[in-house]
Amino acid sequence: MKITDKMNLGTWKNGFNSHYAAVGFFLLALVSAALYLTSENGVLLQAQDSQHTARNDEEIRLNEEGIRGLIRLGVQLVFGQNWRWQPHDCDLPRFNGTALLEKIRGKKLVFVGDSLNRNQWTSMLCLIESSIHQSSPKLVNRDGNMFIFQATDYNATIGFYWSPFLVESNSDDPYRHHVKDRIIRVTAIEKHAKHWTDADILIFNSFMWWLEPTMTLLWGSFGSPDAIYKRVEMRLRLYEMALNTWAEWLEININRTKTKLFFMSISPYHYHGESWDVPRNCYNETEPIMKERYWGIATDRDMMRIVKSAIEKLETRGLRIDYLNVTNLSDYRKDAHPSIYRKFHQPLSQEQLADPKSYSDCVHWCLPGVPDTWNYILYSYIINST
Repeated sequence: MKITDKMNLGTWKNGFNSHYAAVGFFLLALVSAALYLTSENGVLLQAQDSQHTARNDEEIRLNEEGIRGLIRLGVQLVFGQNWRWQPHDCDLPRFNGTALLEKIRGKKLVFVGDSLNRNQWTSMLCLIESSIHQSSPKLVNRDGNMFIFQATDYNATIGFYWSPFLVESNSDDPYRHHVKDRIIRVTAIEKHAKHWTDADILIFNSFMWWLEPTMTLLWGSFGSPDAIYKRVEMRLRLYEMALNTWAEWLEININRTKTKLFFMSISPYHYHGESWDVPRNCYNETEPIMKERYWGIATDRDMMRIVKSAIEKLETRGLRIDYLNVTNLSDYRKDAHPSIYRKFHQPLSQEQLADPKSYSDCVHWCLPGVPDTWNYILYSYIINST
C-alpha cells in the first residue's frame, strides 16, 4: 500500500483495542506495585532495585506485565485509549509484531531524535511485546546516548538514540539536558551519526527543541579557547542549516542498498485551544477534536516545508527518505497527552499546585495512544518494503 500525505485525511473512531486489553487490570495492580520511575516523556519503568534510578541504570528491566507497563497513571484515563485512526482512502494493515520481527530479523532499527521519537520507540516496544517469547529477556541496555532493546529470538535490535537537534549541542546528554541557553554546533553531526551508520532502518525526528526564539550558535568545539559563540534569533534558518548538515552526512555515508530511511513530521502540542483566544490546554480534555481537516493553530507549517524541501533535494541526488506526515492526524488528539501525569524535574510551587493547567504535559503522548498509530503507518512501510 502506498501511503502519501493525503493518507492523513481521515477520522478518529472509537473502537476497543484488544492489544491493550490487560491495561485496566494492570492499572489496578499499580497500587501494590514496586517502585516505578518516570522517564522524561512520562512513561513508566521499573527500577531493578530501590537504590537505583533510571538515570544511572545501564539496564532497565521491564516489569512482569511486560512492556505494556509503559503507560501513564490514572484509571479514569484508560477509557480515552480506544480511539483509532481511520484514513478515508485506505485501511491501515493490522499490526503484527511477529511479522515485523521476522522482517527485521538479523537487522538493526533505530529511532534518532528527541523525546517524541523516544515516545514512538516505547510504543514500538509495547506493540511487539506479545510477540516475544515469554522466557526471553526484556531488557533495555544503555550505551551512551543509545538505548537498545534486543529481540534475541530474532537477532533484531530496536534502538533509540538521543539527539534532539540531530546535530551536536549542549543538550546531548539523555538525562541532563534541561539548560536555559541552548548551544548548537549546527555544522557538526559526526559525534552522533557514527552511532547510526550500521543501522538497517533509521527513523528521524527533530522539532520541539527548535521552538526557542533565540539560541546560541557555536563555531569550534565545546571548551575550546578559540570557540566563537553568537546568540541568534533565526530559528527557521538554524533549522534549515542543521537539516542540511544532516542531509549531507546521509548522502555521503548511508549505504543506499542497505538502509531504509524515514523522517517523522511534526508531533503537535496542545497548549492552546482551537483558537488563540481560547485559554485552555490539554488538561481535563477527554475527547478528540472532531472538526474534520482541523489544523492546530500552533502547528508550524514553515518547519514542515523546510523538512520536505531537504528530503526532496536528497531524492534528486538519489537518496530516498520516506516522510511520514503524522501531524494532521495527531492534531485532533488534544485528549491524548499525559497532562498532569508526568515527571517533575523540581517540586511544584503552591501556585502551580493550585492551577494544574500550568504544569500539564501537552507535548508527549500517553501509551497506548497516538504513537501507536504512527507505528502502524511505519509498519505498513517496513512490512511492504523489499
